[in-house]
Amino acid sequence: MQAAGYQACTVGGCVRDRFLGSMPEDVDVTTDATPDVLQQIFPNTYAVGAAYGVIIVRDGNLHTEVATFREDGGYQDGRHPDSVTFSDAEHDAQRRDFTINALFYDPQAEQVIDFVDGLRDLDAGVIRTVGDADRRFGEDYLRMLRAVRFTARFDFELDPATRAAIIKHAPKITGISPERIFNELTKMLCGPQPQLAFRLLDETGLLEQVLPEISAMKGVAQPPQFHPEGDVFVHTLLLLEMMVHPTPEIAWSALLHDVGKPPTLKIGTHGRETFPSHNRVGAEMAETLLQRLRCSRQFIDCVRETVYNHMTFAEVQKMRPSTLRRLLGRPDFDCELELHRLDCLSCHRLVDNYVFLLDRLAALRDEPPVPEPLVQGRDLIGRGVEPGPVIGEILRELEELQLNGEIITREAALEWLDRRVTPHV
Repeated sequence: MQAAGYQACTVGGCVRDRFLGSMPEDVDVTTDATPDVLQQIFPNTYAVGAAYGVIIVRDGNLHTEVATFREDGGYQDGRHPDSVTFSDAEHDAQRRDFTINALFYDPQAEQVIDFVDGLRDLDAGVIRTVGDADRRFGEDYLRMLRAVRFTARFDFELDPATRAAIIKHAPKITGISPERIFNELTKMLCGPQPQLAFRLLDETGLLEQVLPEISAMKGVAQPPQFHPEGDVFVHTLLLLEMMVHPTPEIAWSALLHDVGKPPTLKIGTHGRETFPSHNRVGAEMAETLLQRLRCSRQFIDCVRETVYNHMTFAEVQKMRPSTLRRLLGRPDFDCELELHRLDCLSCHRLVDNYVFLLDRLAALRDEPPVPEPLVQGRDLIGRGVEPGPVIGEILRELEELQLNGEIITREAALEWLDRRVTPHV
């Protein structure tokens, strides 16, 4: 583009990340060349938002987004500008969300172009909107969640005027589509310092708007002998702090594992807080919450089951071999095990059950935790057992013996079957 006589710069996150010493995830380019000119300059392009001046330039496997400098009109839909006018770099910077994301870099001149004091804010560690905060958030209220995420991700401070505008407009976040809210929250949970993000969500009033079930954890006391760290909200934040590069399933399970405690709180005769069936209630609440955020069925099922089963691990060393093997063979066991580890580290810090389960997994590394059945229903029918519930009962008895290691070969299973089915023949 520069060779063709046009101005071209990288912009946004890639410039910001370069100055913060991290590798950009992608590179965005902006230019004074209009979309039709870009399509003349580059032989291999496709339009993804030509009306907004956005073209994708393809060079082999490399796809680069190139946007024309522009000014935006109003935002009636709260996300997209009603109209755009192609403009220059300075006006383009003025339409962007935060000053640290409005920096341009000219690779030919090796020069940063800063119209909004973004370099100053990067150096000071401040997240600040470009221009008037009310107007910036009014263009897209999801930017309030982005402000929180960037503040936590970079361990920056939130500019006072920007913070005040978020507090003022927090109720309007509910007008954003659930899918966009879920995606932004997931980035917070899976990114650096999610505990800071959720504390800031709480301080700005956003938490009670997007996740009232989490906000309800505040002030819900727990028995200090089991939870010396504090109430349910504090415990959950500590658990988030313990995560390292979690999957979205683990991160949401961690956030929601004790969501059932506030509605199940009871004070026992001993004067201590109890939370009967909080895992079951929490699993139901987690499902409802994730449905509200329009998550996939597979994702919801994983988180629901992980929340439901998170209390199972307290008794693993007392389990019968068959029960333990079924636990190890659950579809989401890896997620459940990681949640157990995080849960322990965020309160009593005892991980003996976690180590025990790792040892059991190692012992079974050459075979599945739940092996294939040694016999099938047809083996019973062949011995004269009439089809019906009794076949299931007999197969479950045999499975128990197999998982306990009492019967390990098909021959032994068939011998046991001959003895067991005699009364039914």
